[in-house]
Amino acid sequence: MSTTGLLTLAADASDAGYDLSHTLSDGILVALGFLMILTFMALIMTGRMTPILALILVPTVFGLIGGAGLGLGDMVIDAVKDMAPTAALLMFAIMYFGIMIDVGLFDPLIRMITRILGNDPAKIVLGTAVLAGVVSLDGDGSTTYIITTSAMLPLYLRLGMSPVVLTCVAGLINGTVNILPWGGPTVRAAAALGLEPSEVFVPMIPSLIAGVVVCLGFAWMLGLAERRRLGTVGVPVVAGDSDTDQTSMSGTMLNPDRETLRPQLIWFNLILTVAVMVLLVIDIFPLAYVFMVGAAIALVVNFPKVKDQAHEMVAHSSSIVAVSGMVFAAACLVGVLSGTGMVDAMAEWITTVIPDSLGGYLAPITGLLSMPFTFFMSNDAFYFGVLPVLSESAAHYGIEPVQMAQASITGQPVHMQSPLVPAILLLVSLANVGLGAHHRKVLWRAVVVSLVMLAVGILFGVIPFHAG
Repeated sequence: MSTTGLLTLAADASDAGYDLSHTLSDGILVALGFLMILTFMALIMTGRMTPILALILVPTVFGLIGGAGLGLGDMVIDAVKDMAPTAALLMFAIMYFGIMIDVGLFDPLIRMITRILGNDPAKIVLGTAVLAGVVSLDGDGSTTYIITTSAMLPLYLRLGMSPVVLTCVAGLINGTVNILPWGGPTVRAAAALGLEPSEVFVPMIPSLIAGVVVCLGFAWMLGLAERRRLGTVGVPVVAGDSDTDQTSMSGTMLNPDRETLRPQLIWFNLILTVAVMVLLVIDIFPLAYVFMVGAAIALVVNFPKVKDQAHEMVAHSSSIVAVSGMVFAAACLVGVLSGTGMVDAMAEWITTVIPDSLGGYLAPITGLLSMPFTFFMSNDAFYFGVLPVLSESAAHYGIEPVQMAQASITGQPVHMQSPLVPAILLLVSLANVGLGAHHRKVLWRAVVVSLVMLAVGILFGVIPFHAG
């Protein structure tokens, strides 16, 4: 790596107003950035530290080594301010849907799904993938995970199925469908290279279809594994077999005798939930505010007594603290990466280490790089920071910008599993699954889906394997 073309990124961080203790060369910042992320991932995936603690302690140590000095606190607080609306959204979304589960809004839906799918775990997991895929068409990961977990999680718990299978399947297919033009990454890639989103997306439809098929295949295999584990081949639940239903639901969150049930208010709660979903889709109010008001109305109507309101909020406090704490803890990682200049140094480094002999392969290389880079940094940092430089280099070998943009979006199944994506934190919190457990189950499958999408793009001639 040549030193003549490097930027003094630590100095840029100082210019941003942070009180740095010392400045390091870009090469050291790159090494520290990657080492910090790998250390974090190793700690949570091996279960040696909870995600919240790892998100706080690992960036703190590496930030001090990287020269953050007395500016470390300001870096983190600036990131906290940016993430506060997301934390509020997750907090009140968890409270709202927790209330709706407690009062019995989803009980009829779960009974209907059970009658359709029976007690067969394989069909239930496949149904989870289909539901998540359909809801993902709205382009919003949080909405997808809220609806999918609200509808399917009680059924998983009722049958003794593993919730991590739910998070794996939902996360996989949502990340795949995320390349839709209104999903975010396609728009970013197009905007960064001066293209129309449609010209980036439409040729990638075969890749999208292939990715969805692989996701459904993974869902079926996971379902078969759950069927073997539970020893349940599955029998249809016939209409009117309420005794079986109620017996199997006893002792779960769908216990038909729970004190929080409000059957007389089911139509009110349904209308309220539909109204909340409509407001989420039309996006005329901040999402956090929608859930704040929705949760407040739900509490007041379903639990008129102050004592009951307080009890209901306390009942969901552990989930709320876990997810909100993780969002704010993630501000340590984001703040250190950006404040010390690590993320900029990493983006600059990747564009300088690709040898000229590999220039003709820049399209598939970009597809491969999009997996780890969009996992470890935001979509904005990758598409607006790294992609334009890679595209400019690729132009010398006859690779069109649109082809680079198409290659760059194939890593989205991996990106959507990143702890820096708030929606995935919501998913694992709603399902009460550890982030490390989710990553162990989903990451290699997400890599496979991304590779299939990239391969299909190459096979159909959308992404050039080699040019020049």
